[in-house]
Amino acid sequence: MTKTHCPYCALQCGMEIGPALEISPRTDVPANAPGALCQKGWTAAELLTNGERLTTPLLHGEPVEWETALDHVAARLSDIRAEHGPDAVAVFGGGGLTNEKAYQLGKFARVALGTSQIDYNGRFCMSSAAAASVRAFGMDRGLPFPVTDLGEADVVLLAGANVAETMPPFVRHLSGPRLIVVDPRRTPTARLAWLHLQPTPGTDLALALGLLHLAIADDLVDADYVAARTTGFDDVRTSLAAWWPERVERVTGVPVHRMRQAVRALAAAQNAYVLTGRGAEQHAKGTDTVTAFINLALALGLPGRHGSGYGCLTGQGNGQGGREHGQKADQLPGYRRIDDPAARAHVARVWGVRAEDLPGPGRSAYELLDALGTPRGPRALLLFGSNPVVSAPASGHVSDRIAGLDLLVVADVVRSETAAMADVVLPVTQWAEESGTMTNLEGRVLLRRRAVAPPAGVRSDLDVIAGLAARLGHRFDTEPAAVFDELRRAAAGGVADYSGITYERIAAGTGLFWPCPSEDHPGTPRPFLDRFAHPDGRARFVPVEHRPAAEEPDGDYPVYLSTGRVLSHYQSGAQTRRIASLVRAAPEPFVELHPDLAEQLGVAAGDLVRVTSRRGRSRAVARISDAIRRDTVFMPFHWEGANRLTNPALDPVSGMPEFKVCAVRVERDS
Repeated sequence: MTKTHCPYCALQCGMEIGPALEISPRTDVPANAPGALCQKGWTAAELLTNGERLTTPLLHGEPVEWETALDHVAARLSDIRAEHGPDAVAVFGGGGLTNEKAYQLGKFARVALGTSQIDYNGRFCMSSAAAASVRAFGMDRGLPFPVTDLGEADVVLLAGANVAETMPPFVRHLSGPRLIVVDPRRTPTARLAWLHLQPTPGTDLALALGLLHLAIADDLVDADYVAARTTGFDDVRTSLAAWWPERVERVTGVPVHRMRQAVRALAAAQNAYVLTGRGAEQHAKGTDTVTAFINLALALGLPGRHGSGYGCLTGQGNGQGGREHGQKADQLPGYRRIDDPAARAHVARVWGVRAEDLPGPGRSAYELLDALGTPRGPRALLLFGSNPVVSAPASGHVSDRIAGLDLLVVADVVRSETAAMADVVLPVTQWAEESGTMTNLEGRVLLRRRAVAPPAGVRSDLDVIAGLAARLGHRFDTEPAAVFDELRRAAAGGVADYSGITYERIAAGTGLFWPCPSEDHPGTPRPFLDRFAHPDGRARFVPVEHRPAAEEPDGDYPVYLSTGRVLSHYQSGAQTRRIASLVRAAPEPFVELHPDLAEQLGVAAGDLVRVTSRRGRSRAVARISDAIRRDTVFMPFHWEGANRLTNPALDPVSGMPEFKVCAVRVERDS
């Protein structure tokens, strides 16, 4: 049996793989102890034997040898760079790549290609919470405490997360506390709640402002904590004057008495947590929304206290580590800013290049995709671990941009919707066929171990990167352990300091928390107990103001659309839609409507309905449920279609698109 971790979400449940590819849960990994997996985890071995697996490089759809494919890609990259400059080549990564791959991809872009045009699909996942955490605490680590701490809480407020479907084993950590859920739908998670606050889509920020207004008005603020550990409270208090409870009720639809229940429960608890997820974050004001919930947590004295705090529930498997080591447009390894001269000098020394030769910040993910094939945008795209034809907002527009490229190269396990458009497809290894580290939602660095040999003809992403780098005149390591050792040197002294973490230390236990600055350091499971990461050690209150969604319903598009996940599938579905039992459980996309809206539209359960936004149109079967608001419909995004409708309006701080709310028209399809 080989000890490893699940290939899916950021909980990174521990599992073992036997010689016949049998899966069993580990009992030594805190995230899923004493031994739990969701249906995706139990069926993960089928990813290794799936008949749709790519095993041969494809050049214009035809099988070719690896050397032919890599020679072609390198030659085309060289030609495009020579004619249009280094920024004519872009790299797009993924939050499911190991730390080693994310690191090497960022290095490849900046050193071998010399391009600033690199970002990743984690921009669509964690960026707003990351930006809010950095400005409040000076550091972004999804959960700045072990997930097991949640079991000690009396109350947990969960804003915009449906963990019962997205990471079911996580629910075990919520079995003790009173659970307050903020969600426009009565999701399976909301059904577990002691209190469900059901706001109008796009109004989470107003709700958070109203909750803090009530905390101040009812004298529930922890004044000693605020004075000793924070700055900026007076400015926030002044900014809240206009958000009296009755106004918040009119804006959000949440009754005042329920808001007051929530605030009083949090304030009365000895131990309490405020947690946010994608529902609160995937908005053009997502950073401010998370900031408002952080302000609430700070006012109640929660962050930096054992048994209490604020945290964000990372989504993708390596959503935390994937944004720490360089595949993000504005960052270098160790969570360093790419525009910081000291950071550039440090990383340049590790890479053996001149700091002045490193490019500066590039475009964020959607801005990068939107620029593809345009006169001033990239002419070539190398894509690893992502499927933007399904997952990007306004995906029809993104597909058009991708189609306008001179060169599209996709490294993937299967022929995804994006890979089907590629000039070159490179078949790569997956989770159990390779070793590497992942950093889960707690900031715990874990070791995935190779359990089986990959199919003949398949190479690792590290091999692909090294092969292309060699053809461009650079030497890159291909062994994960060697790459990780270099990552440790590059991360040393950074915010996300991994320099004291080794494969041997991880293997000897159940992972190590960063920051871990030396090999005799125990790691940092709770980084804020003594001080926050700002130079003065204090957390920052930041005033924010509610604003409407970028697109509100009107006469032409009278209904809100919200998107999200279902239990059986993951992300763009490229993996899970190829697992027979998961497809049987959730065979097709759907549109969830309230019975009153369905009656108004003349729609019955099972009817085909057409959903239209200003960006596109999609069809799916109707599912009638009173779990959703009368003014809202819901579609899962695991199939191509939902994101044809979504709005690419961007958060000005994080670059997060407004996935969670847009205006649509719903009609029975004839």
